[in-house]
Amino acid sequence: MSNEELLKMYEAIKADPGELVRAAARKRLINFARYMQPDFVLEPFHVVYYTLLDMFAHGKIRKMIVQQPPQHGKSEGSSRKLPAFMLGLDPDRKICIGSYAATIARDFNRDVQRIIDTPRYRELFPGTYLNGSNVVTMANTYLRNSDVIEMVGRKGSLRVVGRGGSLTSKTVDVSILDDVYKDYAEGNSPIVRAAAWKWYTTVVRTRLHNDSQELIVFTRWHDDDLIGRIEKSGETIIDVKCWADLENVTPGAWVRINFEAIKTGEPTEIDPREPGAALWEGRHSKLKLEGQKALDPVQFQCLYQGNPGSAEGRLYQPFKTWVEKSDYGTYIRSGAYIDVADEGDDLLFAATYDVYKSPNLFFNEQTKRMEPILYALITDMEMTDENTDVTTVTVPAMINRNGTQKVWVESNNGGAGYEKVIKKKVRAMTDPFYQGGNKESRIITASAMVNQCIIMPFGWETRYKAVYDHVTGFLRKFDANTHDDPEDGLTGIYEKEIADGNIQPYAHANRGVKRRN
Repeated sequence: MSNEELLKMYEAIKADPGELVRAAARKRLINFARYMQPDFVLEPFHVVYYTLLDMFAHGKIRKMIVQQPPQHGKSEGSSRKLPAFMLGLDPDRKICIGSYAATIARDFNRDVQRIIDTPRYRELFPGTYLNGSNVVTMANTYLRNSDVIEMVGRKGSLRVVGRGGSLTSKTVDVSILDDVYKDYAEGNSPIVRAAAWKWYTTVVRTRLHNDSQELIVFTRWHDDDLIGRIEKSGETIIDVKCWADLENVTPGAWVRINFEAIKTGEPTEIDPREPGAALWEGRHSKLKLEGQKALDPVQFQCLYQGNPGSAEGRLYQPFKTWVEKSDYGTYIRSGAYIDVADEGDDLLFAATYDVYKSPNLFFNEQTKRMEPILYALITDMEMTDENTDVTTVTVPAMINRNGTQKVWVESNNGGAGYEKVIKKKVRAMTDPFYQGGNKESRIITASAMVNQCIIMPFGWETRYKAVYDHVTGFLRKFDANTHDDPEDGLTGIYEKEIADGNIQPYAHANRGVKRRN
């Protein structure tokens, strides 16, 4: 601010002491919120939240993700007060608010209109006003309805849209996405998640330009939700722990803050609470939150902790790994299992393995006797959406190089034809079979034994990253998972090789192929 501007401000304050308060409200979002709503209650975390939103409003943060529990005031800041404040700062700015439904987005629009229409707002930003709010000229030129409002005499606007809605031919300077999923059912629907991502990438992102800003604010439902997919896309996300983290944010990086309902970890500058403290004790006490957690621990991790990848919701525990095969006993046989893609969007999963017998025994509850412990040590894996022209080359090559003796091929749908093609290319017996069991029941029922008896190669998290991410992130809520192909394949290996306790080699030799140890 120049000396001349400071002098004018000083003269204005001297003539009207209330101008000092108004000047502060024009400068910072948190002051604006208090000025517009004198009874506004601010908890310590609200101060942090509004400080971050203020940095966003002034362009110091270009892309920001805020994860916050329900009923903690996230929308009041992001989708009501922030847009009104930003339009006051710059009435030429084009802002868009998106939500899971157009009706919810329109509520935000009407709330922003109410703020702009108040006399207190006009005292702060007399250059920002709407058609019908004391407008006497050009009254019919500027839109004002539940979907869009335009600033009279300026280029700015606020447009709202429901998930899936169109923004064709519209330029967006500021995109605000507030709750793009309605509830747990939507957040856990692969179809809804895929549609939300497509809308975000093909509609919202295409309306942005080099100087546009993005704000995403919602409670988490699933690790494959919009935020999760941004994480997996490779875009940089900086989790803010202290204010210094914001000083060297690289261009294009996302700034993220996660407000946990119940604090975990050590106190930080951004969140100085002690472990176990509630975020808003006066409104949502720790006792109330603990009760909510007891009802549904998995949902609590998503909604209240911003941690949809919690182990509590995953089907599998960490898998054991092998370095020396002999650590798992005595070699018996080498096999392979292929789960051919059933439909167009399914994945092919194939794995080779060696079956080993442990010197230890366990009591089999079904046979009521002591039996040897068997393990299937995975030696190679492939998971792909490539067509059969490719996989009928790559999968046989994998089978041959691992000295496989027998290949189990699920013959459902295209599996029978697939087996006929690859049997000519492999030096192993092929055994097509029809998988008639209910997939969900099979995978869930056998999950504990799969975890215990399927041993992954050391370093599989990098060598087979796609499989590792899929299996370790697979959720107990079965229909929340987009695919189940590797889980189905691992279950099949357990069923064919381990479940019956067979400790014999395959009935026939493998055409002279020497096994690789």
